[in-house]
Amino acid sequence: MPGSNIAFLNELLHSIGARISVKAEGTGRSSLPADQRLAEACTELMRHAGEALQVAVARDALDAYGKLDRAGQADFFRSLLTNYSADPAAIRSAFGAWDKTQDEADLEALFRAVEPRRQTLLRRLNFAPGGTLQLVRMRADLLGLIREAPELRPLDADFGHLLASWFNRGFLVMRRIDWNTPAAILEKIVAYEAVHEIRDWDDLRRRLDPADRRCYGFFHPATGDEPLIFVEVALCRGIPDAIGPLLSDAHDVEEDEADSAVFYSISNCQPGLKGVSFGNFLIKQVVRDLSSQLPGLKNFVTLSPAPEFSGWLSKQTDPAAQSLSKELAEGGWQSDDAAIQRLAPQVHHWAARYFTQGKTASGAPVDPVARFHLGNGASAHRVNWPADLAAGALSRAHGVMINYLYEPERIEAQHEAFVTDGTVTCGPDLKRALRSQKATAE
Repeated sequence: MPGSNIAFLNELLHSIGARISVKAEGTGRSSLPADQRLAEACTELMRHAGEALQVAVARDALDAYGKLDRAGQADFFRSLLTNYSADPAAIRSAFGAWDKTQDEADLEALFRAVEPRRQTLLRRLNFAPGGTLQLVRMRADLLGLIREAPELRPLDADFGHLLASWFNRGFLVMRRIDWNTPAAILEKIVAYEAVHEIRDWDDLRRRLDPADRRCYGFFHPATGDEPLIFVEVALCRGIPDAIGPLLSDAHDVEEDEADSAVFYSISNCQPGLKGVSFGNFLIKQVVRDLSSQLPGLKNFVTLSPAPEFSGWLSKQTDPAAQSLSKELAEGGWQSDDAAIQRLAPQVHHWAARYFTQGKTASGAPVDPVARFHLGNGASAHRVNWPADLAAGALSRAHGVMINYLYEPERIEAQHEAFVTDGTVTCGPDLKRALRSQKATAE
């Protein structure tokens, strides 16, 4: 025991000494312009040094990065590409050795040689307190710049590789978010809501406090109380066909009376984690948890937007689609029950074709929400119209929404069919809409 105490004391004194020396060095750098200060800190990080020193230098580097303007950020990313790449000579040498021996040790050496040095730099930047979240936001900056400077795209592969490992599902923690959740988290939920705007604290309480409401989010130990993604759930009798009632004051369903759990809003909170998939894990875990807590639930569905529908419809060459697109865009039907009844079969037909047949150049569904839910193993259950009369929903989707159905016993099979063959599993209502001849009669 005395020996371990002495070892601990020596380590503590060494750490304090390192921090004092780093403070002195940081003072020398603090007067430099942010770009130069960042460059020097990155150079120092790549040297072998004690952990305390690296922590302090990483903090200094990220602080300097935070002071860069957009042009400075672009210059920094370009320096990562040019100054922190892999050494071609080392790659050739390592490959030559492995090519001769086919030995596992030489293969490992080849792996080390081909890995760009910037991945080591990013790992060491992550030593800083709060470094993981700052690197996520750094990647968001990079993604924004890539639109203007596509030559930076190879750098995103390094960020994506590291973040996919750091945000592996095994590290994520699901938490229920309710009205008693700390205010700091609730403020982030308001800020990050991306589907149906939360207008004020009363609106937030309507979504969290009643017995028929649930909200769940994924968190990561390295990012603390910063949510990564969250889903809002309403417990209902039957499958809803419009968003208005779910967002209103009316809540009259006791949790033991509900037969349907409706995922009506899913928001990704960190743009820098684009491509790092965990939304599918969140929904599936919520389905499992709600199934065990409320055995009376029979349906697990979404009430999802169709953000590309109006644009897709306007590009169809079929005269019926062109006529429908024009009439929906002109408006007036929203307050005309007769017009809604007349247009409904056409809207349902073309919306069903949009969800099942609208494709991108790569063959994926043109609708991004469809790509997400169908890729998770859900089925395209039912088109709803008019389901959302908010201005944005009318502009993007002419008020169309859709229910995607999650059936726990079929999720994996439907996921495999979609990923392997592009198969879109449809519910009976959507199949009827696809077969409708009324849509082309006008």
